[in-house]
Amino acid sequence: MIPATPLVRHLAPPAWQQALRDCVCAPQELAECLALGPEWIEPARRAAARFPLRVPRSYLARMRRGDASDPLLRQVLPLDAELCETPGYVADPVGDLAALAGQGLLHKYHGRVLLVATGACAIHCRYCFRREFPYGEQHAGRHAFGRALESIRADPNITEVLLSGGDPLTLSDRRLAGLLEGLETIPHVRRVRVHTRLPVVLPERIDDGFLAMWNSPHRLQRIVVIHANHAQELRAAADVEAALGALRASGTVLLNQSVLLRGVNDSTAALEELSIALLESGVLPYYLHVLDPVRGAAHFDVPEDVARRLHAELTARLPGYLVPKLVREDSGAASKTMLPPASR
Repeated sequence: MIPATPLVRHLAPPAWQQALRDCVCAPQELAECLALGPEWIEPARRAAARFPLRVPRSYLARMRRGDASDPLLRQVLPLDAELCETPGYVADPVGDLAALAGQGLLHKYHGRVLLVATGACAIHCRYCFRREFPYGEQHAGRHAFGRALESIRADPNITEVLLSGGDPLTLSDRRLAGLLEGLETIPHVRRVRVHTRLPVVLPERIDDGFLAMWNSPHRLQRIVVIHANHAQELRAAADVEAALGALRASGTVLLNQSVLLRGVNDSTAALEELSIALLESGVLPYYLHVLDPVRGAAHFDVPEDVARRLHAELTARLPGYLVPKLVREDSGAASKTMLPPASR
């Protein structure tokens, strides 16, 4: 007998999308998962009311239980310190709003344009310089990327497109493929650079479906810039190694940028271990940023004289290809500002 209505097959979402939905977003659950004392819960709730908590469980599993100073936990744990107003710490510390060119595009540097692909992230880093960015009005996906692609096509000076957000790898394979295919049709674009935290914090994202899409024939050179701040993010998870290995095997150039953060990586030993762990994962250190002075993140600040001293010590201990450039991003500048070596 033929049914009156057609049968609908409900396909299960990819595992990475389920993991994204299953992130820890409640301070009490975070405290329970990591055996933190109850004294951490209320301050975390207060800070999370301004900037929500979000952390994937696979990332949570790399943290030390009962240790509130764990360098991975420090990056995601909301604190009362975020609610303190600090002079010089503002909502838009790097001049993103002034650089908006419309259609979800930020045009700061010659020959390159940044496309805000989405406002979604897998993890909410407490030092995020875009924690107050108006994603609702200013991301290219609002118009299915069509207007952004038209704007890029109209400017022959653009040779490289940076996909950022949020995190562009939170887009589905279908949407990401459509965006990449659109960029492929623009003759003057030569490279696409994807800035993403997902291979580190949600390695499930680099699955067979993604790799089939990513490895399809393409003209543009593809660069992926990951974001790891501590060796523990890389060495405590075989699935991170597998995700980075799969990207590397595809011929993708892999770079890392990190942020110098008090209580996370503000020692020569931590920075050295991070560079070595990156090399072991096939990733080259690219930038070490001093903290962008975004409102709510002053407790992460490492003074620039200390940053320069740490960088000098790192330079003395590692070969040059393992030493990231120490930089600061200044609003309105034509490039990153390279910080000079520490004076002796």
